[in-house]
Amino acid sequence: MSDDLSLHAHLIGRQGSRADLNTPVLVLDVAALDRNIAAMAAHAAGHGVGLRPHAKTHKSVDIAKRQIDAGALGVCCAKIGEAEVLAEGGIAGILITSPVAAPRAIERLAALAARAEGLMAVVDHPAVAERIDVALETAGATLDIVIDIDPGIRRTGVASAEAAVDLAREIAALPRLRYRGVQYYCGSQQHIEDYAERRAAITERTDYLKSVIAALADAGFAPEIVTGSGTGTHRIDLDLGVFTELQAGSYVFMDKQYLDCDLTGAGDAPFEVALGVDARVVSTNHSGLVTIDAGFKSLSTDGGVAVVRRGAPEDARFAFMGDEHSALIASGIGDRLAPGDPVTLTVPHCDPTVNLYDHYHVVSGDTLVAIWPVSARGRAR
Repeated sequence: MSDDLSLHAHLIGRQGSRADLNTPVLVLDVAALDRNIAAMAAHAAGHGVGLRPHAKTHKSVDIAKRQIDAGALGVCCAKIGEAEVLAEGGIAGILITSPVAAPRAIERLAALAARAEGLMAVVDHPAVAERIDVALETAGATLDIVIDIDPGIRRTGVASAEAAVDLAREIAALPRLRYRGVQYYCGSQQHIEDYAERRAAITERTDYLKSVIAALADAGFAPEIVTGSGTGTHRIDLDLGVFTELQAGSYVFMDKQYLDCDLTGAGDAPFEVALGVDARVVSTNHSGLVTIDAGFKSLSTDGGVAVVRRGAPEDARFAFMGDEHSALIASGIGDRLAPGDPVTLTVPHCDPTVNLYDHYHVVSGDTLVAIWPVSARGRAR
């Protein structure tokens, strides 16, 4: 059985070795990655705001370490399984951003709290807070808690300022929980393409957040931490000045969804495309269409379609053709490309695309320089 390491480890450091990678393969430009990490870190620091980037994007201990080395407070994880993997990899300051409610998951959370430095978790229901407190007693641990506030998605989070105050009182009464603040993630607004429209939407939602914070403060629970935001709204959120830390994640890679958004209001691109999928042409029997070896199993499908970044005509249009294949469509493309020709794709949505792969193939130019595991791949529980 062949895997990424057995197929490609011998290529590391060999000039031009990217051309010899078996495809489809997840490729990461390390220079662009580091520039993206530095750019977001500098922007947050320039506003006096902390950065706790979301590791659900990359699921990687290697990338999390680079983010922390650049000044991040820690990272966010979506699930207990991700947090376990990153903590085992030496990452401190983890915030689990989805409620941990299942009995076995609560036991794991308590056990992780006993060994993970700076662990925090969100809660949005008093009964769950009570269960976590009981589990922490068994584990001999304590845990910092952030109240999750629903921004209108109706996915998770308390539904009103009154509910937030009630939950804060419950947390304060539990001996092993420490109330730290609130989380507010406006996921629905992140991909509004027009900057002015996105700013108006997030400003309205931030006014609601301010009302919740005011109610908590009036009740004696002024939040020390106000955490949230994302790649799509980070500039706006920093201007509005309510968050104490940002959870942006996709900026490290960029994908088609965010490339379609005006992130700054000036039309410029503050971050580079660092992530791609390298594929190869496998069939050219039609003049207006060629087939490549990356399909549904190689690219997420929830963010539209991939975009050709190099290796094909600029007017080539991408279309999925099944589990293993996609088409590149353009006039005369079948006469211009040959079987075996390489193509690099910008992915539609980076997070679920990364989850399809076991490793990043880290490149500098056209040379493979490292292979990093997608450490928390498959740890969705």
